[in-house]
Amino acid sequence: MRDPGLPATWAPRLLSVLRIVAALIFMEHGTQKLFGFPPMAQGMSPPPPFSLLWIGGILEAVGGALLLIGLFSRPVAFLLAGEMAVAYWMFHAPGGPFPALNGGDAAILYCFVFLYIAAAGPGPWSLDSRLNSGARR
Repeated sequence: MRDPGLPATWAPRLLSVLRIVAALIFMEHGTQKLFGFPPMAQGMSPPPPFSLLWIGGILEAVGGALLLIGLFSRPVAFLLAGEMAVAYWMFHAPGGPFPALNGGDAAILYCFVFLYIAAAGPGPWSLDSRLNSGARR
């Protein structure tokens, strides 16, 4: 049997790395909205409780934490992809048709990264993978 080589061996691991890095950065947006950490830009204040931005902050903080550890990865990633699609069309697209100018490029990128994770799964370095391998024993 032919050795699949380094790229094929590392592809699943790099899926896990993509999930972990995206989750860490995404979670930071939620903690910023909910807890003011990292500090918000000058003149910005935390969103009022139960507003769309506050609910988004909860989704980002909790969903980001779940994706970080790789628990319920597929449904969480699908939900977060939807959140980012809504965020783009509600808050960024009205600012113009070009994502680089309307500030929506990160929302689009998160949307499609999370959609990919929802389809491909969390990768081998995840609690989902660990729990699934334990169920097969």
